[in-house]
Amino acid sequence: MPDFGAGDAERTVDDQKLDEALKRHFGHEHFRSGQRRIVEQAIAGRDQLILMPTGGGKSLTYQLPALLLPGLTVVVSPLIALMHDQVDRLRENGIAATFLNSTLAAGERTRREQAIAQGRMKLLYLSPERLLSAECLGFLEYVQRQVGLSLLAVDEAHCVSEWGHDFRPEYRQLAAVRERFAALPTLALTATATERVRRDILVQLKLRDPHIHIASFDRPNLHYAVLAKDQGAYTELLDRLRRLDGASAIVYCQSRRAVENLAERLVADGLNALPYHAGMGAEERTRHQTRFLRDDAPVLVATVAFGMGIAKPDVRAVFHYELPRNLEGYYQESGRAGRDGQPADCVLFFSPGDRAKVEYLIAQKSDPQEQRLARSQLAQMLAYAESTVCRRRILLGYFGEALAEADCSSCDNCRSPVATQERTVDAQKLLSCVARCQERFGLRHIAQVLRGANTQKIRAQGHDRLSTYGIGADRSEAEWLHLGRTLLHQGLLSETTDGYPVLKLNALSWEVLRGQRTVIAARLPARPTAPQPTDEAATDDTATALFEHLRRLRKRLADEQNVPPYVVFADAALKAMAQRRPQTMTQFLAIPGVGSRKAEAYFTPFTAEIRTYCEVHALLPPSEQAETSPPAPAHRERRPPRGTPTASTHALTLQLWQQGLSIEQIAEQRSLRTETIEGHLAELVEAGENIDIEGLVEPKRRCTIEAALLKLGTATLKPVKEHLGEEYSYSEIRLVRARLLCAQGDF
Repeated sequence: MPDFGAGDAERTVDDQKLDEALKRHFGHEHFRSGQRRIVEQAIAGRDQLILMPTGGGKSLTYQLPALLLPGLTVVVSPLIALMHDQVDRLRENGIAATFLNSTLAAGERTRREQAIAQGRMKLLYLSPERLLSAECLGFLEYVQRQVGLSLLAVDEAHCVSEWGHDFRPEYRQLAAVRERFAALPTLALTATATERVRRDILVQLKLRDPHIHIASFDRPNLHYAVLAKDQGAYTELLDRLRRLDGASAIVYCQSRRAVENLAERLVADGLNALPYHAGMGAEERTRHQTRFLRDDAPVLVATVAFGMGIAKPDVRAVFHYELPRNLEGYYQESGRAGRDGQPADCVLFFSPGDRAKVEYLIAQKSDPQEQRLARSQLAQMLAYAESTVCRRRILLGYFGEALAEADCSSCDNCRSPVATQERTVDAQKLLSCVARCQERFGLRHIAQVLRGANTQKIRAQGHDRLSTYGIGADRSEAEWLHLGRTLLHQGLLSETTDGYPVLKLNALSWEVLRGQRTVIAARLPARPTAPQPTDEAATDDTATALFEHLRRLRKRLADEQNVPPYVVFADAALKAMAQRRPQTMTQFLAIPGVGSRKAEAYFTPFTAEIRTYCEVHALLPPSEQAETSPPAPAHRERRPPRGTPTASTHALTLQLWQQGLSIEQIAEQRSLRTETIEGHLAELVEAGENIDIEGLVEPKRRCTIEAALLKLGTATLKPVKEHLGEEYSYSEIRLVRARLLCAQGDF
């Protein structure tokens, strides 16, 4: 039987060591709810089923034990993009992690396998297909003998179950891995699973006496809303995207054609939007996904082909422009917003026409059982879309969880409760019209008859001679459609589901007509306004402006390292920096998300940016305000302040440059890279130092770079670099941008 490289007695870690490791490797002062217990159980060698909502911190529950246990942790991940993302983030934190997949050349794969076998890696990410191959299983047995295996973590474990929304047959075969490595503790992790799916995971992965952790499915930072998908829907979507001011957003559509059309329309209206769907080539899909993840394009219009395993934490809004097929899928897709815990919007545009489309597709299924399941799922989705009660309560109820409070105070229905009114007489008019039209027509036709519309169809059917013709002219067509949908939702009216929805009376309909049942309906809801920021979310203007400066710095550093910006720091860390304005290493390490590795890598550029901003805007870091006299006026000479490690290193570079040394000579004298010295000079230019960049960038090249910056904008460097090509360096572009912005008065 395989061992873990250590006895059971050694598979324990005290609380202090756990806390120290949490801060050192991940930059967090405290565990989230449930995380400590899961980590302790993983270190103790116990199987576990972990259900945590998206953004709840699932990955840490196996990554931290992997660092504290001897040997290698194997992580099963369904998508190559997810593997790349996880490994990038771990490496940025100084953690030895790697993946093996089809994107690697033979030589690179061999080098990685050697590092694994020599014990130089702590986490290995594999797809289920690769893990199940005879070659890979044999390699892991060799690794087990050489350095030991500590854990098997199965991410997106709901893929095991055919009742889950992302079933993958390969996940079913992971039981064979459990049998081959019988003593290897296994963690099954997922964000969404109903009770039926949970039972399936336990059986399929053969979890033994597992510790089961089911966190709340509630995401308090998400604001849910449903808007009418009417003639004003596109304008509403466009306005909301513009209000995000460049922050990331996903817009989901059901079909490839809808994705392409909507993306083209948004681009025509001035937004940087990209399409994503399965009909595109793999290379183009990857390019669009990468541009979105790296903040080069803030809006991605996609089918459900995009999303699973995408760990981008700073998506500020997810819009569904068409009705999702089921509530579980909607929860998963909308949950890609606000993974960082910051406020985010989840907006569904709902049209009864979308309902008819889904019903038509259901009718095409050949299996009656599949049809029944799909109709049940559609009914749940419609209940959410048409409901006037708390939307969060409906979502949580789907997963068997009750909302503790009376309402969530965050969704549109709780923030702006819909007024109700007694509508029995109007309901009788509508039902009577259905009867007099011989139950052969849909809701829109009935509404038009009630309104007294003069259409060719009404005249041809003789419906302009009915007693119900025109008796509802005092109400708009939208009001009649809303009442009709309310009757359907309440079961007081039926509708065929063969792809051509026709209204039918049922037993409850006749109770209404006879006056035996009262109808209470919500008033036609007005279009909700954008949610106002809460007190907790509100920040002062200074912090907001500094946050934007730090975002640009983060983007620049991420581009230079060829990683997504959130790998450098999450938005929450930048917001904390903007408010606290740290200058010492102790202050910097106190920022959430700053561990020892990131402090070492980013203390200098970020504290320099903060110091420069404070100097330019006549501010002082909070730590100095209590012991320093009021700041001088904003028009004073803009020179990086002396007296801090960050300022002194820039000052020394400036002094040597003014003495006539070249960048290469300064780098050699200071034992730094030339790129670091170039960065110092660019930051000094940005701070207002009078540095002649003629000696750094030839006039002809400077003019070319300036033209590109004026054409493409100065917010990010990567588009400019791609436009100019390999002949131009990031350092040149940054220097020219700094001088250009100074000339424009932006600094």
